Amino acid sequence: MNLRIQQDCSNIDWEWVRATLKRVNMAYFNAEIHKKAFENSYAVVFIFDEDKLIGLGRALSDGAYQATLYDIAVLPEFQGQGIGRLLVENLLARLPKCNVILYAAVGKEEFYQKLGFKRLKTGMGMFLNQKLMQQKGFTE
Repeated sequence: MNLRIQQDCSNIDWEWVRATLKRVNMAYFNAEIHKKAFENSYAVVFIFDEDKLIGLGRALSDGAYQATLYDIAVLPEFQGQGIGRLLVENLLARLPKCNVILYAAVGKEEFYQKLGFKRLKTGMGMFLNQKLMQQKGFTE
């Protein structure tokens, strides 16, 4: 692999972002919504193999002490090769003095635990579609 890391939103195919998030069973919206979300994020990272976009992620932060990670996704055929770790480490490097939270896709908790994340005992969520999030296993 010939990996390239990009830390801005230039020349991103937002329809690809939408399709990838759908493919890995994460929340997805129309391409313009993803474009807006990434462009309004504190930090973004896109990983390419040559010219093929294979992974992405973003962080929201106040830049002082709190941050969250969202949309960490790697094409299935590239999973298990350190791309997810590279995405997360790249984002964390840009949040050096922040507490960082995330909610993992169901079944991916172990991946984040290996990176040092701990399960929250007091985590709460309010979702637009509470029933769907319960069906997907995110809430009680």
